[in-house]
Amino acid sequence: MITSNMADNESVECITEHERILQEIESTDTACVGPTLRSVYDDQPNAHKRFMEKLEVRIRNHDREIEKMCNFHHQGFVDAITELLKVRADAEKLMVRQETQSNRSLLVTAQTEEVIRCRIQQRNMTTTVERLQLCIPGMRCDGRYLCSRYYAALKTMEQLEKVYIPRVSRYRFCQIMAENLPKLREDIKDISMSDLKDFLESIRKHSDKIGETAMKQVRDQNSNLEADNKSRYALRLTKKQAKHQHRTKIESYYTDYKGKHIRELPTQDLVDFSPVYRCLHIYTVLGDRETFENYYRKQRKKQARLVLQPQSNMQETVEGYRRYFNQIVGFFLVEDHVLHSTQGLLTRAFTDELWNMALSKITAVLRTHSSYCSDPDLVLQLKNLIVIFADTLQGYGYPVNRLFDLLFEIRDQYNETLLKKWALVFREIFELDNYSPIPVETEEEYKSVVSRFPFHDAEIEKQDFPKKLPMSQSVPQIYVQVKEFIYASLKFSESLHRSWTEIDDMLRKSTNLLLTRTLSGCLQHLTKKPHIGLTELVQIIINTTHLEQACKYLEDFITNITNVSPETVHTTRLYGLSTFKDARHAAEGEIYTKLNQKIDEFIQLADYDWGMPESDGQASGYLMDLINFLRSTFQVFTHLPGKVAQTACMSACKHLSTSLMQMVLDSELKQISMGAVQQFNLDVIQCELFASSEPVPGFQGDTLQLAFIDLRQLLDLFMVWDWSTYLADYGQPTSKYLRVNPSTALALLEKMKDTSKKNNIFSQFRKNDRDKQKLIETVVKQLRSLVNGMSQHS
Repeated sequence: MITSNMADNESVECITEHERILQEIESTDTACVGPTLRSVYDDQPNAHKRFMEKLEVRIRNHDREIEKMCNFHHQGFVDAITELLKVRADAEKLMVRQETQSNRSLLVTAQTEEVIRCRIQQRNMTTTVERLQLCIPGMRCDGRYLCSRYYAALKTMEQLEKVYIPRVSRYRFCQIMAENLPKLREDIKDISMSDLKDFLESIRKHSDKIGETAMKQVRDQNSNLEADNKSRYALRLTKKQAKHQHRTKIESYYTDYKGKHIRELPTQDLVDFSPVYRCLHIYTVLGDRETFENYYRKQRKKQARLVLQPQSNMQETVEGYRRYFNQIVGFFLVEDHVLHSTQGLLTRAFTDELWNMALSKITAVLRTHSSYCSDPDLVLQLKNLIVIFADTLQGYGYPVNRLFDLLFEIRDQYNETLLKKWALVFREIFELDNYSPIPVETEEEYKSVVSRFPFHDAEIEKQDFPKKLPMSQSVPQIYVQVKEFIYASLKFSESLHRSWTEIDDMLRKSTNLLLTRTLSGCLQHLTKKPHIGLTELVQIIINTTHLEQACKYLEDFITNITNVSPETVHTTRLYGLSTFKDARHAAEGEIYTKLNQKIDEFIQLADYDWGMPESDGQASGYLMDLINFLRSTFQVFTHLPGKVAQTACMSACKHLSTSLMQMVLDSELKQISMGAVQQFNLDVIQCELFASSEPVPGFQGDTLQLAFIDLRQLLDLFMVWDWSTYLADYGQPTSKYLRVNPSTALALLEKMKDTSKKNNIFSQFRKNDRDKQKLIETVVKQLRSLVNGMSQHS
């Protein structure tokens, strides 16, 4: 216990002694430090180690105090140094004055010592100022770093490492600063990269607004050209003036627009590119530029894929397409700006690769989504957006030929939607038509019709009011709608930067499609409808004739729009002639078909008593009704072209003759009496009288009666019972019964002979009748031999 207390006392005394030595070292002159330090080694063993630890602690405390005092009195110290510099000049003056005084008087030795002391102070102050000036750049580096002047801080760090720190490397704070410089550099890189990420997120949000503003500027510029086009149509300029003015306008427009080479974004206030420039400079200074370039390009590629991804319902409204284009334009305008405002961050090869990727995606998206558009107005709006989109990016140097090629695909689709729309329009017009000539009561009504449809007829013009125009009301309506279609088709061809010759060709081709496919299809569909009767078919033929004649006015209409002469070598002609000719042929065919159907309906009403003993002397009622129907029908045909009416009449007579022939030769008809034959002969006579009455003018001689020649010769043969002449002259060109076929005569004769005792129609005959029966059997044998001979010969 006593030993422990003694050790503690010794330790306390040692510590007290060390404190005294430290105070003595701090307070005495450096020349007297030696004896003081020697006392440490003369003391207890290992006391110098504890003294060194104590000394190190005291040094660190003084370092902290010095650092605090330096930080606290830094500005004051700098001001004091500034004042000292001023004092130095005064000291120099004082020194000169003192030297002068010492030379004048040797009695001022005390003043000389003062001058020496001042010189020592001046030297110390000069040394202190020099050392502080060497330390100021390090302090300036911290200040710039805290103020976010990262690039300047990096340059200062470089100067510190290469110039200033080597000069003051013996100071402890300089060593600490040198150790902290790499960490500061990494912190600056991290902060600048964080700013860049914020920029990339911001530019993703603002791309839409950038693209919208840029496309609006181009749209406003294009509107001037469109206004010139509209004024040209309104003023009806001459061809030469129109071509000259339009060509001049286009040339000046592209010279101004393409010559600008715009590199500034249209909305500079939305985008601050300083994070990109700052980060690029920082990574360049730090020797890591390639890492930054790769990171920036990779992130922009990712953003490009997001921008190019369309919304699922984009095709439903034009706004969906507009937002899609705005984002793409904004993205590539930013890329163009970065390309031209930095050196090497982006290359033309990189932007071209990015744009080619975007073009492939854009064309695929537009081709897919536009295919779902069934509204021509929406397709037209899409076309206008694509044109503005292409013009905007072309102004910034991006190639857009593929977009204009895509527009030609969309143009075909646009024409298809127009054709579908106009097909409904045409069908509605046909449904509402009354298929009657247009009644005109007054001069105003007449002018109203001819203002919509180019109708000229000198004979009708001479007639007094009221009067009727030959076509029905659907004709001027169809003509007006064809012109509306041409206007609608022209809207798509505008702004495609094509010559008027190409536009003229587009208009003519689309109009040909309308005529040859849509209108022709509607007409043919119309003629097939069951409610369309003969009167309506006649009016349809008249209508197609007038529409065919109006095609030349449609060609003139297109020529007035495009100012392209129809005599140009490559000018496409309208196919109206063939279109309406086909429709007219279809209507004519329906007339023939419906006439035959009507004849068949009357034939089905026939109710012959094939076993009657003798005729009642009058033609059948059904046949007279049929002839009256044909007479009234052919009176309506007077408005048709002559050949159509004649063909219809001839077709009806032939069909009637064939139907009557089939009636008597029907296999289900087993027996025919001579009285039935006589009655049938009366009906055929009425048919021949009808044919000879010339129901349709223009037939020569008895041409129409020849339709019944087969029936007439057959009936004459049976009525006269002139079998000897028939068999004798058979095969001769001058035969009286040349048109009677043996098989036909045999079939009818078979129905008249006695084939059954139960139904023997000749059982009541006298001897002459029995002779006639034998004659019939003989003729039947001869006819069968003729038929067999014909079959063997064939």
